[in-house]
Amino acid sequence: MATALAASPLVNTIAHAQSAAALEAKAPPLPKLGSAFKVPRITLLDGSVFDPAKAEGQPLLVYWWASTCPFCALQSPSMDKLWRNQKSRGLQMLALSVDLKPEPAIAYLKAKGYSFPAAWASPEWRNNFPKPQGLPVTLLRGRDGKLQLAEKGQLFAEDVDAIAGLI
Repeated sequence: MATALAASPLVNTIAHAQSAAALEAKAPPLPKLGSAFKVPRITLLDGSVFDPAKAEGQPLLVYWWASTCPFCALQSPSMDKLWRNQKSRGLQMLALSVDLKPEPAIAYLKAKGYSFPAAWASPEWRNNFPKPQGLPVTLLRGRDGKLQLAEKGQLFAEDVDAIAGLI
């Protein structure tokens, strides 16, 4: 019985939740407003590459999310709308999925029809660019390369809409 329980989906789910909670407890706080903010290169879920050099001098919206996050599910439609409406003004965006694997993120984006540029932030990649505490996390770097906005937790539609005024 103990062997069957040790391999059960429930035990695996509990173990994952405990490890996720432990990682979250060790996560850094939000970066400070006004600080220089650089993002490393990453391959996007569509196979293209986010090149940070191409985003220099442009506003950059970084959005940490997960396909299983209920607060992200509420915020993501507004983020996609912001992306669609503001990319012509130079907005760059990088949505970073913290799902365990890239496949759930790919399926989620496809099912929802979201068009924002998204990548899977693997645990190895996060060693160089750690996710701040909280989920979702929304960060906006201004054209000057400094952080203008740093929010953890769900933003309401009107809060996301207000980001356009910072671009």
